[in-house]
Amino acid sequence: MRRVFAPSLLLFFSACGENVTHPDNAPYDAGVIAPLQCVPNLDGVIEARELKPVLDTAVKYIVSPQGTDRSVDVAGAVDGSGTRTWDFGINLASDQSLSLTATALSGKWYASSFPKGQFTTPFDAAHTLEAVYSQDDTALWLYGLASTDPSPAEGKTLLVYSQPVAALRFPVMLGSTWTETGNVVNATLRGLPYAGQDTYVFTDVAVGKLVVPDVTFSQAHRITSVVTSVPSAGESQTTRQSSYFFECFGEVTRATSTPNETNDDFTTAAEVRRFGL
Repeated sequence: MRRVFAPSLLLFFSACGENVTHPDNAPYDAGVIAPLQCVPNLDGVIEARELKPVLDTAVKYIVSPQGTDRSVDVAGAVDGSGTRTWDFGINLASDQSLSLTATALSGKWYASSFPKGQFTTPFDAAHTLEAVYSQDDTALWLYGLASTDPSPAEGKTLLVYSQPVAALRFPVMLGSTWTETGNVVNATLRGLPYAGQDTYVFTDVAVGKLVVPDVTFSQAHRITSVVTSVPSAGESQTTRQSSYFFECFGEVTRATSTPNETNDDFTTAAEVRRFGL
């Protein structure tokens, strides 16, 4: 048996010898690792530089189905150490996937109606409406809404505020509150003439730990908003929302109340969005 295998072993080791005709390869170059554009510093406030919009990058959320109410605990619970926790970590079989992407305003059919706008994001989960924004060191400014399609089956929407609304004021910090009024005239809502006024009341009510199915955010800000829409003709409607923001990530969870809810700590949501796959 030794004589049979000896030649094979000799050929194997010979094949592994130095190849004097092959040039030396250059050492492996790992390149330079690009630094992260934003790293949370968990200092209790969210500055404008920590919420810079990133365009053309999809962000995935888990969303409750259209027309399905959900039980929620938007207030959260405080443990013995004083830490408030909002637990949105339960996966439900009816949950659906939602992908949202911020895009540049230029090229949109409605761009000329918002000369100071910079970018847009889907306003609703169905992507039928888009919200127009800009951002500076003082605020995230909302200019209005427009239908994604210029000629949708339900009719075109184009709502332009006479003056932009501060959807966030920087720095975001516990206890801050602000009120905004958006007036709309000569507008179009689902193909019909529209005029009205939207009043927003925003409050940063708490900071705590937010749990979602795929990750935990250690220092999230809960910002409540109360939006009262009063059309020139028809009934007014009030909607309450709890949004949870985290440095560098932006809004990571949102719970929206059923129409005309009266309690900021509502327990039934018309829609719940959570950061996750």
